[in-house]
Amino acid sequence: MRNQIVLSITVVVLILAVSPVESAQTSQAPNWLPCPQCMSNAATAEARAETENLPFNARDLSGVWGPKPRNDRQLSVPPPALTPSGQEKYDATRAEETPDGQNISNSNDPILICDPMGWPRLFTYNYGFEFVQLPDRMFQFFEWGHAWRTVWTDGRSLPEDPDPRWLGYAVGMWEGDTFVIESNGYDERSWVTENRQDRRFGYPHTEEMRLEERYRRVSHNEIEATLRVTDPQTYTEPWVTTSSIFLTPGSEIGEYFCVPSDSEAYNNQILLPSHGLTPEN
Repeated sequence: MRNQIVLSITVVVLILAVSPVESAQTSQAPNWLPCPQCMSNAATAEARAETENLPFNARDLSGVWGPKPRNDRQLSVPPPALTPSGQEKYDATRAEETPDGQNISNSNDPILICDPMGWPRLFTYNYGFEFVQLPDRMFQFFEWGHAWRTVWTDGRSLPEDPDPRWLGYAVGMWEGDTFVIESNGYDERSWVTENRQDRRFGYPHTEEMRLEERYRRVSHNEIEATLRVTDPQTYTEPWVTTSSIFLTPGSEIGEYFCVPSDSEAYNNQILLPSHGLTPEN
């Protein structure tokens, strides 16, 4: 009997010792996932269809979010009327012209020289971003520019006289099941958005611009988002946009840098020649 007990104990010990090893060997390691824009429309639609009815926590925004397949999120049109100073800044964004008077589309767009896109313009681009929630902050990780934005939820207030930043200063709080972000301190070299109806121009802002964003998760795969842009020096009233962003299951944020040398090559080899110009012109 004693030998049987000793044998039983030995077998149990061996099983406990071997099981984790076998489990590690037999379990499937995580895979590298495609970026949101690397997935086909069909693959994105299928992934969303498989998960659309799953339960969700309305106060959990974690995940990779984007527009529906290949559709940009855009600010509402028409935009508010410009103030006189806003009109002057808007006119200054006009694209350059060829000697025979043809417009060079987007030629003055700051992103063509790899300036950061800024906010809320990043929101309008057809690339994924990821919400990551921590106890004292919310991160937004962007594929474009491989950048991130920090939304502080630790109770701090916005700075009263901030040094301008490309992505500004942001604080957030929950109002019921709606996550509300207020932000200020934006570098005025960025555009609010490109004019998608007349791509010769971009919509400007001043350093006095303030934003309010409201995110409400209405299903496993959808967040309703409202952006309110207020800049009295540039626009005669707030610019309000309501749209939806959608979860992209089975994806992860990729790396999409704006590389100055690549941008210069594009401008010199494609943009200018398409208008009959050379870099020397």
